[in-house]
Amino acid sequence: RFTTGDDPQFGVITGDIDDLGQPADDSVVTVLRGDPLYTGIEPTDQQVRLADARLLAPVIPRSKVVAIGKNYAAHAAEMGGDLPPEPLMFLKPNTSVVGPGDPVFYPRQTTELHYEGELAVVIGRICRDVPAEQATDVILGYTVANDVTARDLQRSDGQWARAKGFDSFCPLGPWI
Repeated sequence: RFTTGDDPQFGVITGDIDDLGQPADDSVVTVLRGDPLYTGIEPTDQQVRLADARLLAPVIPRSKVVAIGKNYAAHAAEMGGDLPPEPLMFLKPNTSVVGPGDPVFYPRQTTELHYEGELAVVIGRICRDVPAEQATDVILGYTVANDVTARDLQRSDGQWARAKGFDSFCPLGPWI
């Protein structure tokens, strides 16, 4: 997703990639028709120089971000506990999603704001109860996520909705 100052659009970046995996200066964005989660990837004839585009979160979740907590031993220990016997799931509202480079707002309620770099799996369609052997059938791709957390609120509340759900607490991108 990107904008040039008008409404957000979807696009595909083309061009050379440098040694760090970044698009070259002459890269372009080919504008897509509609939302690829609904219409598939349908390129138009319109192109925009990547340098002239502002990248947005590559996707805005239709409902929520489903996340897994305490999913590795070092983080569980940092949080003062052991790995849970089953995945510990929590939700982040879609209003927490912002784009790469967008500001994260520091709420007045917290004095201990943390960030966590995460791999985000982008699901390409509405689904539920997908068998493990068919999981790749619903995965559109992957992007980078920042799971911003107010640690003091997380500890004091006993649940994580407030600590992880503030607006801007889930920067995504830059691309899928």
